[in-house]
Amino acid sequence: MSVAVVGAGAFGTALAIALAQDGAPVKLWARDADAVADLSRHRENRKRLPGAALPPSIAVTEDAADALDAETVLLAIPMQALAGFLSHHGASLGRQSLVACCKGIDLASGRHAADVIADAAPRATAMILSGPSFAVDIAAGLPTALTLAAGSMDDARRVQAQLSTETLRLYASTDLTGVAMGGALKNVIAIACGITIGAGLGESARAALMTRGYAEMLRFAAAHGARPETLAGLSGLGDLSLTCHSEKSRNFAHGLRLGAEGGTTPTATTEGIATAQAVARIARAKGIDMPVAETIAAVLGGDKTVAQATRDLLARPLKAE
Repeated sequence: MSVAVVGAGAFGTALAIALAQDGAPVKLWARDADAVADLSRHRENRKRLPGAALPPSIAVTEDAADALDAETVLLAIPMQALAGFLSHHGASLGRQSLVACCKGIDLASGRHAADVIADAAPRATAMILSGPSFAVDIAAGLPTALTLAAGSMDDARRVQAQLSTETLRLYASTDLTGVAMGGALKNVIAIACGITIGAGLGESARAALMTRGYAEMLRFAAAHGARPETLAGLSGLGDLSLTCHSEKSRNFAHGLRLGAEGGTTPTATTEGIATAQAVARIARAKGIDMPVAETIAAVLGGDKTVAQATRDLLARPLKAE
């Protein structure tokens, strides 16, 4: 079966490298001619993933229709750009497997990636690939385990077999909502943990935020029909643990700068910023108790300072765990 990766950022490039290690043909789509020319000439993503060579079997293209013609397409583009991309290229979408590799909730619609795909491409099979992973690790061939979710186990296992490699191990799931929510919500908590460390509040405070944040993830996901055990797996707790402890995480790194410097502009796509706003809005509408997420949304929106946010969280009424 043919494979294409749409999006030549760090993660998309890393996935293409991993999938092409055994000589399998992989198409890698980049959005402009200059990027395609640079990738093709240097066989390396010098801007996003320097030092990781592209295997010879990767064909770089700027032709979206060509990439979307593959039987399995990995959509490694930002969550907030996903709906627009699919809408623009709707004529190229058929019955292929479309695998979302972004982590977030669409700010405009409040929907997760698989639902966005299903809306734009109803004939395609919508899937989500998520879990604890950094692009540099995947590209280097370091062991990485992820969850692949689809609406049916047959579909999940079919693509699981296609995309698994010696170092990239995929676990199949049918809980699309749980996998999507875990990947989205952990980014919000990672920003909170980054703020905590950047502000000098200590490791104990980070552990408390992770724990209470995980409880919020469970509540939010359950309210949307997700299975609790999914959130305890790779795409939930596993990804949360990784993202809240490393500056390789864009979300944690952004929070770290916020905590240390106050207002700051993200240096790269930081999915948790828009997701925090979407989650806070949905939580208020549905009556879901999400104090950490709502506080982080307020900080990111400029409505609270880090000091105010800390005081507000610590001043919440005492309760049983």
